[in-house]
Amino acid sequence: ATSIAKLSHPNIVNVHDVCSENGVNFIVMEYVDGKTLKQIIKENGRLTSKKTLDIVFQIANALQCAHNNGIIHIDIKPDNIMITMDEMVKVMDFGIAKVADSRTVTNSNKVMGTAHYFSPEQAKGSYVDCRTDIYSLGIVMYEMVTGKVPYNAESAITIAMMHIQGRIIAPKEIITDIPENINQVILRAMQKEPIKRYQTANEMSERSKSTR
Repeated sequence: ATSIAKLSHPNIVNVHDVCSENGVNFIVMEYVDGKTLKQIIKENGRLTSKKTLDIVFQIANALQCAHNNGIIHIDIKPDNIMITMDEMVKVMDFGIAKVADSRTVTNSNKVMGTAHYFSPEQAKGSYVDCRTDIYSLGIVMYEMVTGKVPYNAESAITIAMMHIQGRIIAPKEIITDIPENINQVILRAMQKEPIKRYQTANEMSERSKSTR
């Protein structure tokens, strides 16, 4: 939390203070008047290409700021993204974020992140880096344009295995009028091997920007 408090970016919820009182630790954060991206997707069914790209561009900028400061979010999902009344994106809940270094791994006894959105390397309990957030952003983008997540099952373990080895159904196979360039951005972000994804959030941001 102290590391997150050092971040200053318009697309990241500000952490004002980190305190402890009577044995209770708590974080004082900026109040955001708006809705979560999850609420917006549920209300609309799915989002337009333009709105999707506007939101992804802002999320990617927030992630790049965090990554530049050695912080990986690890739990990027629509529930952790606020949209204000004036369409400003605020990435929040860095609650399980990791300070990136050579020892950055998920705990194999407790998979960190949310099953529908975590990366293959999180599912394996392997090394994670900034490209983990890029994979999760690809999943979020997929949900925005199709209205559904790419992998779904009754158990988290089954979903995890789908992330590791399941075939990805291209967004364009579900919604045929999705522009091919957006389809390709999502598919690249969701590559199972990190080396095949966008290597930085900036790279994904620039690609998304060029398709707008």
